[in-house]
Amino acid sequence: MNKKTTIVKWLSDYLTNSKMKGFVIGISGGIDSAVTSTLCAETGFPVLAVSLPIHQNRELHNMSEVQKDWLSGRYSNVVTENVDLSKVYDSFEQSVDSSELGYANSKARLRMTTLYARAAAEGFLVVGTGNKVEDFGVGFFTKYGDGGVDISPIADLTKTEVYELASELDIPNTIQSAAPTDGLWDDGRQDEDQLGATYPELEWAMSYNGEELITERQQEVLDIYRKHHEANKHKMMPIPVCKVH
Repeated sequence: MNKKTTIVKWLSDYLTNSKMKGFVIGISGGIDSAVTSTLCAETGFPVLAVSLPIHQNRELHNMSEVQKDWLSGRYSNVVTENVDLSKVYDSFEQSVDSSELGYANSKARLRMTTLYARAAAEGFLVVGTGNKVEDFGVGFFTKYGDGGVDISPIADLTKTEVYELASELDIPNTIQSAAPTDGLWDDGRQDEDQLGATYPELEWAMSYNGEELITERQQEVLDIYRKHHEANKHKMMPIPVCKVH
């Protein structure tokens, strides 16, 4: 089986065995959520695709609308919603003292809480959109935010493989060509700005097996990858438990 068929079957089998009714997924307008939501839709089971703007950049919000319209127009089992969390976030920000990073991560956690609230109402599973590099390489996700999910269909795919699958699924070109961003920052910074390397570079570093380095950039990328991996191990490992028995 190819990747698409494998993942769609896995999703269908998991949902059936879980006794749940369908899938709920946050729609960002990015490539990962576009591919993941489409794979969920391909199962034929009910899918609730929710955009969750928080003072969202207009361009990013428009991309999520493109994604929702494309999904609902193509799949009769997809229902879309828009839940604007801006006022909820404003109230939270006024009530809790935190850092710039803390507030940014709080956006992801408010979205996670909303998805689980909708999932509980519908009897659905919350679907994650993280890829292999983000989830197991550099830990580029918010703990208990976009990392808080029931299942992760594309977490064994590199970003390159996600793009390949996007092409196979005929995801809208505007989404395929957009620069990756987590959408958590008011200045619109992109993933590469935050990570210091491109996804193909990080994929190379993740698979590096000790061969001789050819360029200075390769060493730079390895250092960048290792820095993120070490700093974010706490996200990728089980919660430490104090053993007393």
